[in-house]
Amino acid sequence: MVVKVRTLLLLAALGAALANATTLLALDVPALTKGSSVVARATVRSVAARWSKDGGRIMTDVVLEVTEPWKGTPAKQVTVMQPGGVVGEVGQLVHGTARFAVGEDVVVFLEPRGDRFLLTGMVQGKFKVETSSDGKAVFARQEMEGEALLVDPATRQAVQPAAVVLPIDTLRAQVLAASGAKAPIEPSRPGPVKVTP
Repeated sequence: MVVKVRTLLLLAALGAALANATTLLALDVPALTKGSSVVARATVRSVAARWSKDGGRIMTDVVLEVTEPWKGTPAKQVTVMQPGGVVGEVGQLVHGTARFAVGEDVVVFLEPRGDRFLLTGMVQGKFKVETSSDGKAVFARQEMEGEALLVDPATRQAVQPAAVVLPIDTLRAQVLAASGAKAPIEPSRPGPVKVTP
């Protein structure tokens, strides 16, 4: 009887934890790219929470300055909105959202929503760009924070979130390959000019 009670308590606790989690389809870089109208490297310029127009929800707007468009033709500055945030003394927590900090270097996968954008796959659509301690390598790290429950798109079974860390050039190459784009051709330097008398 004790084993059954413990099992039931464990299942109840697990069910409660999963009930609070946001459920998302697990997306790899090609799937994120195909599901996005815009993929870009950008710098976070501001993060501000606001009430929705109907006053029933809090939304957070993240203003990004695009430094390298990898897919699509975004404006130089775009706004990403996410549900949740804190306005005054009121806060709303939405699991599966990404955290942004002013000055942060990021790669984002975006879907348009009016004059703003949403992250494709919520938290999965943001990679933080970091430089190695010796300054020689640049990586993009997908930060899977919060209580998002990821499910396999084919089997619909829960999968463990895996931290994706890639050299920035590898991530860019995967995005370009998935979008069918080619890397821009580097301008060639003119060779020596032959002058004939």
